[in-house]
Amino acid sequence: MTAIVTFSIYLAIVFLLAILANRSGQSKSFVNEYFLGSRNIGLWAFAFTYAATSASGGTFMGFPSLIYTHGWVLAWWIGGYMIVPMVALGLLAKRINQVSRLAGAITVPEVLRRRFESHSVGNLATILLLFFMFFFLMAQFKAGAEIMATLLEDAAVYQGIVLKLESITAGIPWIGAAEGDYLLCLIIFATSVIIYTTYGGFRAVVWTDVMQGLVMLVGVILMLVFAIRQVDGLGNATRQLAAMTPPEFVTVSLEVPVSPDAQRFARGRWIEASGSGDIIRLKSSVTIPAGETLSLPVEALKLTTPAEIEKVRARVDRRVPVRAVPAGETKTYAYGAGQKGVYTSAPGPSADSPHGFLSVLLALSFFAFWNFSGAGQPSYMVRQMAYRDTLTLRRSMVMIAFYFAIIYFPLIIIFTCARVLMPGMEIHPDRIMPEMAAQLTYTAGIPWLAGFLVAAPFAAVMSSVDSFLILVSSGVVRDVYQTSINPSATEKQVKRLSYLVTLVVGILGVLAVLHPPQFLQHLIVFASAGLGASFLAPMVFALYWSRMTSAAAVGGMMSGGITILLLYFVGYLRTGKFGEYLLLGLHPFIWAVLASSLVIIGLTLTGQRPSLALREKFFGAGG
Repeated sequence: MTAIVTFSIYLAIVFLLAILANRSGQSKSFVNEYFLGSRNIGLWAFAFTYAATSASGGTFMGFPSLIYTHGWVLAWWIGGYMIVPMVALGLLAKRINQVSRLAGAITVPEVLRRRFESHSVGNLATILLLFFMFFFLMAQFKAGAEIMATLLEDAAVYQGIVLKLESITAGIPWIGAAEGDYLLCLIIFATSVIIYTTYGGFRAVVWTDVMQGLVMLVGVILMLVFAIRQVDGLGNATRQLAAMTPPEFVTVSLEVPVSPDAQRFARGRWIEASGSGDIIRLKSSVTIPAGETLSLPVEALKLTTPAEIEKVRARVDRRVPVRAVPAGETKTYAYGAGQKGVYTSAPGPSADSPHGFLSVLLALSFFAFWNFSGAGQPSYMVRQMAYRDTLTLRRSMVMIAFYFAIIYFPLIIIFTCARVLMPGMEIHPDRIMPEMAAQLTYTAGIPWLAGFLVAAPFAAVMSSVDSFLILVSSGVVRDVYQTSINPSATEKQVKRLSYLVTLVVGILGVLAVLHPPQFLQHLIVFASAGLGASFLAPMVFALYWSRMTSAAAVGGMMSGGITILLLYFVGYLRTGKFGEYLLLGLHPFIWAVLASSLVIIGLTLTGQRPSLALREKFFGAGG
């Protein structure tokens, strides 16, 4: 309960900042203030809003789940992220700020539309932005719900509300099939972030990002100290990690003595199977009706490392004798099954790929992917349009690079330690961050601090969701409504529609993520790849090549986005799961940017030069 109080104080401060931001912008132009903060964002605000938006639910939920699942090889996977601000800001920031001011544009599609004087370019940019950004929103909503579920799960009032909600939604298509605790937390999270984003606009997003960036930084440092102490040093943790072998996944039915009451076994419960002595952990909850002794088949995780088995054996609840009856085949890791050392060496264990998690070629792909897909993200471009001056930009590049180094490298250490402290989290890997925060503070004897540590990933998620909601809202209101439907719309009409769109997009995001994929990082990588492939090459050429045509911009965006979709579709056909197809071992983003660039160059060289007036407007005399 003390952790909930601490967390509630954090939320109260967030809403206070939204109120102050709203009052601060009341005397200014609504559109320019709501979507760009009046283009007057200073050093600390710009650096933290950029960093906090980058450090999303992927950083604090998806990334830790991959570290926990695949081990030390994630240091190789994320290594390029430290120079993301150097590449992304150095490549585009100064020029896009200049062009957006010359064009009087406040959104990325509007920059492209006015740069080429083409509604087709702007409309296509809006469609691609809305499509791929929606996957980002889905990932962040899932992360926020998982964090709140971990924080609230032991509260009696919360459990009562969950049961009530399940009874209300039972039988409702799509909604009723979602687990009650996840659904409730999803609603709470979405409501909170939609309200403060809608009310406060871009300036509220920036102000809260500064606070959230500081919360993330302090939270990671505290977790690092606690984790290293509780595993008795990094060397000891690494030795234990080297002795581990990946778990197995089994399908079992639970057999129990007959009871006059229904017997419920919660998800995550450890069971020592009678007879075999195996230690298994349930992947979902099981209810055995009154008068029956055998449950329906359920998936479970089985530990294979002797040290982990002994550690967990003491946690087994033996109040009800349980026998796990095999009810299906055992699934082992495609790479790493039974092998020691796979968590401390490349390519890392993989449940699906026989080649392991990360090959050398794929690692090199991700080095390029993080840097250049980041440069192509509209959410970052919007911030580059809003900073105050060049000095702010230069200093921010250095600050953000150091910030990322302080965040990402400690996360790798923390969640390799988590494998030692918390076995069996493969049943729900996206919850490892809040679960680890609760574990570390409880063991340290300061459970109230869990609320602050959980606020770190929650801050990351909120700072991304608010940014994405503003971005999507601006795309619909500015680039669709004001441009194509009602160019003479009054400020009052624009204001009302902006609030309505933010609300509707949030509700759609909640409905879409009721049944998300296992790893939210898959959604984030897909959305990053799609946006980067669609916008990176077109924006670079548009800003630096006066000869580029509107047809080339359309062709570049379409070819990049379609290439990503095709390679992900092939990946789905090959595996039956949401994931990419690695053509020649390279990530689809590499192929998509290559295709986009070639299309742009080909269509530009074979097309008619833009008008002299347009070229001189953005490139000066002789442009």
